[in-house]
Amino acid sequence: MTSTASGTSRRPRTADSGPYFIHHTSFEEEGAEKFYAKVDEENGTERSQHMSDEVTRVCARAMHYASWRISRSTSKAERRRWERTYFAHRDRIVLGNHKLIYRAVGRWMPPSQWAEDMTSDCQIVLIQAVAAYNPWLGIRFSTYAFTCLMRALSRLSQRHAADRLSRSLPLESLPDGEPRDALHDEPPGTRLQRIDEYLQENHQLLSSREKRVLMRRFSLDDQAKAGTLEQVGRELGLSKERVRQVQASALSKLRKALLEGVPAS
Repeated sequence: MTSTASGTSRRPRTADSGPYFIHHTSFEEEGAEKFYAKVDEENGTERSQHMSDEVTRVCARAMHYASWRISRSTSKAERRRWERTYFAHRDRIVLGNHKLIYRAVGRWMPPSQWAEDMTSDCQIVLIQAVAAYNPWLGIRFSTYAFTCLMRALSRLSQRHAADRLSRSLPLESLPDGEPRDALHDEPPGTRLQRIDEYLQENHQLLSSREKRVLMRRFSLDDQAKAGTLEQVGRELGLSKERVRQVQASALSKLRKALLEGVPAS
């Protein structure tokens, strides 16, 4: 039985079709059920051990086959059977590749107070990566999942940084443009809850320079202390006065967006 990448297609998911799956032409070949059932027999010992990329690929194919069978089930009993098979394969892959989470968090090196939250959030990211992985493309799962985890950690870091900004920047302080001690400020109102979205790389409200200045001036880039105007200027190749202008412009945009309800996306 062949399993080539050219034989795959993504099928849109409907409310009652079951988990997402990638369809492969081998699913409809004679003997497909017996072929994919061998995965349980040949890889049953991999449940609690580190799973190699090759075994992950084989299990992922069987997982997508099970999901495809869910979408074609004609009885509740048949559907439940294939659902058990699907989740057994999915969970086996997640457990077998769990070390990728710790590797990604270790590479990112977040502050100790964030590490636990990031590890927990990465559990969900790994599950999503398993479900979306196309095992017929020839891409190693460890490479694919690690990339997904690092991107997720980047987004999580931005959210944590934005939370620090919202705690250190009460709305009334935005026009002045000077960092304040986060330990002595009350948490802001709900209008500041969207700041993290404005700081994301793909958001157009602030320029990349303005985002960088805010990140450094308000210690949102995991630096121990906020950078002075002079320090930030040296890093960005700007004068002290120019950094002040960029900061004032960015804070003015944030204040206007938060007060006037400018969409965050």
